[in-house]
Amino acid sequence: MPQRPAGFCTGCPERPIFSAMKLVQKEVGELHVSADIGCHLFSILPPFHIGNTTMGYGLGTAGASAFKPEGKRAVAIMGDGGFWHNGLTSGIGNAVFNQDDNLTIIVDNGYSAATGGQDIPSSRARPPHRQTNNPIERAVRGVGIGWAQTRTRTYDVAGMRDAIRDALTSPEKGPKVLVAQSECQLNRQRRIKPQMAKALRAGERVVRERFGVDPDTCTGDHSCIRLSGCPSLTIRTNPDPLRQDPIAHVENSCVGCGVCGEVSHAAVLCPSFYKARIIANPDRRDRLRHRLRGWVIGALQRRSARRLAARAF
Repeated sequence: MPQRPAGFCTGCPERPIFSAMKLVQKEVGELHVSADIGCHLFSILPPFHIGNTTMGYGLGTAGASAFKPEGKRAVAIMGDGGFWHNGLTSGIGNAVFNQDDNLTIIVDNGYSAATGGQDIPSSRARPPHRQTNNPIERAVRGVGIGWAQTRTRTYDVAGMRDAIRDALTSPEKGPKVLVAQSECQLNRQRRIKPQMAKALRAGERVVRERFGVDPDTCTGDHSCIRLSGCPSLTIRTNPDPLRQDPIAHVENSCVGCGVCGEVSHAAVLCPSFYKARIIANPDRRDRLRHRLRGWVIGALQRRSARRLAARAF
């Protein structure tokens, strides 16, 4: 097993939030970040190093109110579990009452993920004898938040970066709330893996997406790893005998969330990432597309080989 510090799970929807924050900090400078209790507290570790204070569960916004820098908006991080536990009242409500000019990012992954994945009022699941699907944005507006926005896909790193930048540079005074939504990947895999296994046993067509790195394109600067830190993103020996730096590599544990590629494009790093669709029990159309693509790619490769041969010594 490769040695790594403790961190977010593979495909965690919280990782791109902090990748986006790192990109924003390059533009606006270092931020004072009031952390909370939950999975997002891994942001204080490499490769993010984001987080200055932690007071307690659901107290991210209260901490930002207490420890705020001069001349710059503080940023509070709060999970959806902590929000419903006491963050709505002790943090958001008091920020409205005191008109604290800060930003709270609420990580809405659909569960109280850090304690086992229990459903909460904002969960998208519909369990019997429970009232769920209560939007967090509606709750914060209900206690007086004027500037509130919901991003429904945290994996859009560029979109998250722009939303955080807008909140930090908005001329509007008072507390602001950005709700960052995407399902906890660990709970998602617990849900879909049995479904996929059942379909495979039944001989049904199953499609799985994963990402990879083109070894001929990767330059080996590892910026993608420094801005992502995904456990499935590692390094391996460079196949080019003229280059010594190891290249980035995506292991088969990849769940296809796309954060590595999103980060690379948002940070304008490199075009070496590609997405592959792995199809089990392919149908006729899949086989036909595979043969057609193989013929086209083969023809292009043969043409490239002829051009190289013509210029060879």
